[in-house]
This record gives sequence, C-alpha cells and structure tokens, in this order.
Amino acid sequence: MRMETVYRRRMARVIRHIHQHLDGDLSLEALAAVAAFSTFHFHRQFTAHVGMTLNRYVQRIRLKRAAHWLAFRPGLSVTQVALECGYGSPEALARLFRQTIGQSPSAFRKVPDWAGWRRALAASTKENADMVPAFTKDQVRLIDFPPTRVAFLRHQGDPALIGDSIRRFIGWRRANRLPPAISATFNIFHDDPDSVAPDAYRLDICAAITGPLAPNAVGVVEGVIPGGPCAVLRQVGSGDDLRAAARFLYRQWLPASGREARGFPLFAQRLSFFPDVAEDQAVTDLFLPLMG
Repeated sequence: MRMETVYRRRMARVIRHIHQHLDGDLSLEALAAVAAFSTFHFHRQFTAHVGMTLNRYVQRIRLKRAAHWLAFRPGLSVTQVALECGYGSPEALARLFRQTIGQSPSAFRKVPDWAGWRRALAASTKENADMVPAFTKDQVRLIDFPPTRVAFLRHQGDPALIGDSIRRFIGWRRANRLPPAISATFNIFHDDPDSVAPDAYRLDICAAITGPLAPNAVGVVEGVIPGGPCAVLRQVGSGDDLRAAARFLYRQWLPASGREARGFPLFAQRLSFFPDVAEDQAVTDLFLPLMG
C-alpha cells in the first residue's frame, strides 16, 4: 500500500474521532495517538491534509455543532449545548460566539446572523476538496419509489438564508407532532444554486404525512412526491452540499446507464442528520427520477 494512502486513512480515522468525540479529549497528544503518529509529525500532516491547523479544525467543528443545536434544537439549554460540544462552561461558548459570529449564543438562538455563521464556519478549499466523497456506479441503486404525500414549506431566495425556513418548518413539525422519527424528511431541489440568481433559488423542505393537513400560518402546504423508477445514490457524511453527488448522477451515471431522466427534480431523503448524529455519520439518499 502506498504511504500516501496510509496517511490519508490515518487522517480519516482522526477526523471521524473528532466528529464523534466533541465532548472528549481532542488535544494534540490524544489525536496523535489516534493517528499513530508522533505529535511533531501529526500536526504537520494534519494541516497538510485538511488545510487548517488542528486547533482551528476542532474549534470549527465544535462551533458548527453548537450553532446547529442553538438554531434548530430549542429544547436544549445554552449550558447543555456548551457541555455537549466540549466547552468547559457556557461562558466559554459565549466568548467564542461573540468573537467568531458576533452574537451571544442566546441572541443567535433568537435571530441567527447567518452571514456571521457562514464566515465562522467557512471551510478551507483544501478541506472541501479532500472531504468530497468519490462516487462509483456500483453505489447507485435502482428502485421503484412509492408515491408519497408530503407537507412542505418552500424556501425561495438566497440559499444562505435557508436556516430561517428550516427553523419555521421545525417549529411546525413540533407543533404537529411530526418528528423525523415518525415522519420521513425530504428535500426537493427545484434549482441548482450554481445556475440561478440567489433570489430565484427554490427548495422544498418536506415531511411525509398520512393524515389531513391542518390550515396553518407558517406556509406549509400539501404536495406529492410522485412514484416511479429512481436512481438512488447514498452520501454518508455531511449533507450540507450534495452537488458532487448530483453531478455524478447527471454527468457520469445517467449517460452510461442508457436511461432518461423524468420530468421531476432531484430530491433527497435525510435518513439521519447532523446535529442529531455526528456529522460524519449523517446519511442522505439522493434520488434521480427516471423514465419507466
């Protein structure tokens, strides 16, 4: 086995460990032991592999989980969020939030500053390049998707502000007792964010339903994801960006398959998602509807 492959596997093991132990010991010494490197070599190898220092990477991942819990999980107190994400106290979390996002955790929970969020969580180019999974044709499954009634909220506008729509939809789900555990979560991608102006971007946030949909002031309405044959590609890890998976299905798998796409957009089912699971354990299925 090539030494480069060995090093990449060791770094992947460390990154999995970080995501799964945010409340544990993530010191240089502890993570060097996970990688089976000396501390001297580990720090340099990690920076070269990820594109940022170990301390910055750990801080970024802890901050991302804390921000997600604050924005989308109102049942957790700020103290709970701080301790679960590896901060010694809520004061430590508050200091970091003010320094990096420009808001206190409580203020962020009430009205998130999404621009500050994006600046604080921005990944390096190197990290983005290394963390995108490589897909193969053997990972694509062909299924007959059943027609599925959904309640959906359409987000139209800048993709960077989709967090506001997610918060509204989570509130509606909670009020109607439709948690993801009993109601499958879908997204329908009407537009490619790289191909339309930000104010024209559209995405539907959906929850499967079986009963009647009550009138509501949130803007949630009823729709159907039509049944039919689909190609399905699973992405394990962060589901924030599915563009690589979409490109693989459209540009590589579809032309080689001899199949034709159907007149319904790509859609995804969120089988497990961050921050309820560690980011590297999130599972998303991306569906490409096909002609019969």
